[in-house]
Amino acid sequence: MAKKKQGDGSVFQRKDGRWEGRIVVGYKENGYAQTKNVTAHTKTECQEKLAKLREECGRRSEKIKPDMPLSDWIDFWYQNYSAPKLRPTTQACYSVRIYTHIIPSIGNIPLNKLTQNDLQQFYARLKKSGRKKHVDKFGEGLSDRMVRSCHTTCRTALEKAVTEGLIRINPAVGCKLPPKKAKEMQVLTPPEITRFLIQAREEGYYELFLLELTTGMRRGEILALKWRDLNLKTGELHISRQVLKVNGKVLISTPKTKSSNRMILLPTEMLELLAELKTRTDSEWIFPSPLDLTQPRHPSAVYHRFQKILTRANCKRVRFHDLRHTFATMALENGMDIKTLSAMIGHVSAETTLNIYSHITDTMQQQAAARIDREIAGADTPIPEPTATDKTSDSEADNQPTEPKFKPYKGKIRKPGTGCVTMINDHLYEGRFSPRVNGKRIAKNIYATTREECEEKLKVLIAEMKKEIAEIKAGEKATNKG
Repeated sequence: MAKKKQGDGSVFQRKDGRWEGRIVVGYKENGYAQTKNVTAHTKTECQEKLAKLREECGRRSEKIKPDMPLSDWIDFWYQNYSAPKLRPTTQACYSVRIYTHIIPSIGNIPLNKLTQNDLQQFYARLKKSGRKKHVDKFGEGLSDRMVRSCHTTCRTALEKAVTEGLIRINPAVGCKLPPKKAKEMQVLTPPEITRFLIQAREEGYYELFLLELTTGMRRGEILALKWRDLNLKTGELHISRQVLKVNGKVLISTPKTKSSNRMILLPTEMLELLAELKTRTDSEWIFPSPLDLTQPRHPSAVYHRFQKILTRANCKRVRFHDLRHTFATMALENGMDIKTLSAMIGHVSAETTLNIYSHITDTMQQQAAARIDREIAGADTPIPEPTATDKTSDSEADNQPTEPKFKPYKGKIRKPGTGCVTMINDHLYEGRFSPRVNGKRIAKNIYATTREECEEKLKVLIAEMKKEIAEIKAGEKATNKG
């Protein structure tokens, strides 16, 4: 009796005497298989139904055979085995590797004829001239990281071909790859943080970036926050979703990992700022899009604004993710334990946190050892200074020149929700606030003899109008409930 191949499914007789055929059609997010089944009165009928089901599901056909092109196999593997288990952003990365690089370059090679040398030459081409876009900006070759990612995809797909009995060995095993380089971690120094937040306040992003620097949340997590996630009385902030950018579109997804679904406690000052912010917004999102209050702020828009603020604040160029590193570094240097930090920033385990911030914890251990040496042994051991945030001792600080007070760059565009002020003539200014209520634009004006007076009057007008709008909406809700 011929042995059934993997992917053909299984046929068995049930206790009630009927025959059942079952086949795996995909995988859930947790990795468990998704199955479909057929039933029949006879084994032959069941096998026929199962064969038809396989054909419908694309699980096993004439195309799935050892001499099929690599392009057909890797596409089949990705669509049926890989993609169902991946997050949308990860799917986008896999698609680029497979359909932009792997298939166009080596997709025509038969699966059972693919050799390690074929793969090795493929990786060399990627490194030398594999880039398809932005060649003028980044050069012709792909990064070491991208080459390694393409290799990982090939190796995983080919390993599945081995388990399916299509090939005997995995040709990707043993390939020489570019060295793995860790991403350079950068953090803002205390003076840079001060300048950064001053400029962020000027541009209407103060609350967003201060919340980031006090919690270390991921960009997608902070943009996905809704007011219902925050308890203004207890300070509890629940993180249960994230904003993703996939193919230019904004998607709302579950957090990156199970550990990312968490609750953190906000500092009192941060809580007060957010409570005040809530009085100035009319959206379910804590940080809504200025163009559409029903949508969260776009990740790309926040990133571009972030880079502008860094430049205008005379800070070094860092990634948004480095603000997360800045928070973690400051937390560790100020005595937060690894386990607490790991839970707060949503790492899978404390070990992950230790691996990422090992250079900081090493310094902390050296400091502790030096202090013990001094206090117990009476040795004159120098205590290592923390380097991550460029901290200085009090004596050093006294000898350093005082940094001049930072003056933020003032743009011509006013912040959202602050109205506008127009000079009518030499002695008259007009203030105007025109919010949208229930799809209709309403506007009110005030007048003053100076710009300063007009700005103060406008603030009062805006507060009064927002109160009126809140009362209107509360009345509408009460009417709808009734």
